[in-house]
Order: sequence, then structure tokens, then C-alpha cells
Amino acid sequence: MDKFIIQGGTPLCGQVRVSGSKNATLPIMAASILSCGEVILNEVPQLEDITVMSEALELLGAAVKREKDTLIIDGRSVSNCALPEHISRRMRASNLLMGALLGRFGQAKVAFPGGCAIGSRPMDLHIKGFRSLGYDISEGYGFLEGQAANIHGQEILLDIPSVGATENIMMAASMVPGTTIIRNAAREPEIVDLQNFINRMGAKIKGAGLDTIRIEGVKRLGGVEHTVIPDRIEAGTYMVAAAISGGDIWITDALFEHLQPIIAKLMEIGIEIIPWSEGLRVVGRGCRYLPTDIKTMPYPGFPTDMQPQMMALLSTVSGTSVIVETIFENRFMHVQELRRMGADIKVEGRVAIIKGNHLEGATVEASDLRAGAALVLAGLGAWGETQVLGLDHIDRGYENMHQKLQQLGAAITRKSV
Repeated sequence: MDKFIIQGGTPLCGQVRVSGSKNATLPIMAASILSCGEVILNEVPQLEDITVMSEALELLGAAVKREKDTLIIDGRSVSNCALPEHISRRMRASNLLMGALLGRFGQAKVAFPGGCAIGSRPMDLHIKGFRSLGYDISEGYGFLEGQAANIHGQEILLDIPSVGATENIMMAASMVPGTTIIRNAAREPEIVDLQNFINRMGAKIKGAGLDTIRIEGVKRLGGVEHTVIPDRIEAGTYMVAAAISGGDIWITDALFEHLQPIIAKLMEIGIEIIPWSEGLRVVGRGCRYLPTDIKTMPYPGFPTDMQPQMMALLSTVSGTSVIVETIFENRFMHVQELRRMGADIKVEGRVAIIKGNHLEGATVEASDLRAGAALVLAGLGAWGETQVLGLDHIDRGYENMHQKLQQLGAAITRKSV
């Protein structure tokens, strides 16, 4: 078990590059087994969740090979349509293999997934979509099992714009005869990337990025080479790192159009953000920030995956800020750890009221991926030394985080406990 040791108070300066998106890579890896050929994925980050998904694909029979930032996946040898429980419990995105297996083989058995304990993420909408397409879905003993019955294109209305359900239905419908229409679909950039990937294999999907997606079923999907989009949450995290440290950093491969909700809120607070040909420049202003209110919403609203990081920043901003978390009911577990550092935060249900104050170093522990990022950011802006435990969570979603921060001048080291 490792920990970060951070000496706060150093303004970050320099240049950092954003890695490929974890949340785009995982569904694309799942979708790779729709192919009857070889899939080459570029800009794949070195993350624990990617390793687990690779293991899951291999358990299904796929051949997976990594060459630096490239993954080569050959799904032609996939013969097993059942994913063991021990692998599903290690990663939430394992549920996406259900749609991919149903789409290609017409059958699947997948255990209910694990992942960060940030709130309820039921499979109800996934199941509703599969059944609408004509798959016979049964639940029991911790597993979901599906079998093609009378599959056909169908119009599916999602009760909420669920990212996972949208992705799973897209994969399951890609080779279903007829036309499938998903209404109230999630609009995240990662869904657009998944559509582009599947289409390059030969699918006929339109509308990703809008609230209605149309899928014309095809008989076969082939091999493809694809480059994953940059990680907008990692980019947002380093934007907040510049702000909380009062630094001035250049973030390469950050896509302005994917970051607009985060950019708008940071500029409202008083951070200067300048687009340039290779990404963004973020200029912090130290103690001259203004408090603000944030409400997490599905894309293009403010992302729930950036809420903990923004809470760390607002804990240092004079005045009162309010955060309303509408996506996950348990996504305030980092509050108690921020309080250890002197943060003045009161939680009432899904509302957090933050009275800005200076933070002081303490020993804290990450409860989930984004909470871990928030605690690292708090350490960068705190007085004295902060030790962050629970790095296994951070390793799931941030590639070489401490090394990238070191490149920017942060006094951060990683040590074994």
C-alpha cells in the first residue's frame, strides 16, 4: 500500500499532457469484442481499470497485447460468454461487456459490477433496453443472464440519460436487425467516441452527442484502428490544481469543447483560462477567487466527476459556496477528510455548504477515485504536509499523477506505507 506525501504552498508552473480518457477507453474495449477482426487502440492510459478490463477480455477468450500506449485486441477467439464474479466486482465498467456479448453472440452472463461506492447505479435501464430489443434477461444469485429471443430494432426511451445504459444499448443494438432509436440518451463526449469507434468497424449509428441516437443493425463488424479522446476529467483536475496552488500551467491535449462546463465555472470564480493551439493555459490568482454555487448535472451540465475537486478548491475560497449533487447520493464521502484539513463544510442531504478557509496538512484517506483526486488537490493548496492514503483508488483513473504534478513543480512523493 502506497501513500502520497505533499508539501503544500508551491504554485504549479509548466506543461502537462492529458492522457487518453478512461471513461472512453473502457466502453471501447468492451465494444472491441463486437469485431470479427483485430482492433488497435491508441492513447490508452496505464490505469488499473484498463488492466482489469484487459483481464476480463482475456477471460472471455480475447487476445490482448499492450505496446506502450497502444492496445491490440483480437476478439476472434472469444468463445466464453460468461464473466466471472471476481472480475466484475473489481470494476464498474464490466457491465458494459453485457451489451457487447449480446450484440455479437446473442448471449451473455455477467455478475453485477463493483467499482467506487459513490451511490446507487442500478442496471434497471440497461435491462429495460435489452428486453426492448428482444433479449430474454434473467436476474439471480448476483448475475445477469441474457439470451437472444426475438431480437429486432425498437424505440427505447430512457427514464434518465444514463451513460452506461446508452453505451450498453448501442452495443447490443449494433447488429440487431432493423432500426433502434434511443431517446433521452446520454450526451457525453465518451459516447460520441464510442459511436465513432463502432462506426469505423462498420456499424451505422447516428446522433451520439444529441438526445436521440439512431442505430441501423448490420450483420458483421470488422477490425479498426482508433485513437481514444483525451480525458476531460483529468484535464479538469489539473485545471483545478493550477487554481488551488495559484499557479500558471499549460495543459496539452485538453479539448476546449469537452471542458466548457468546467471552464465556465472556473472563470466565474476568477481563474483565467486561455485556449491555445495545443490545449489550454490556466492562470491561478491565489486568494482573489470568488465563491460560487455548483449543481452537478448530466452532460453538458457540470460533471459529477469534478464535484469533489471543486469542493477542495472552494474550501480555500473566502465566502460561502454551495454544491448540490444530483447524480450520486453518496458522493460527499470526501467531506470528512477535507474537514480533517480544516475545511468548514456542512452537508444537508445532497447539499454541501462550504465556508472558505485556509487548509492545513493532515493525514487523509481516499474513499473513491475522485475523492482521492480532491484530497491531492487540497494538499497542494494546504499549509504544511499532507499524506494521502488509499492510492489504489487514484490509480484507477489517473495515469502517473504524482509524476505529472512533479513536472509542474509540486512537492509530492510516493512512498510505500
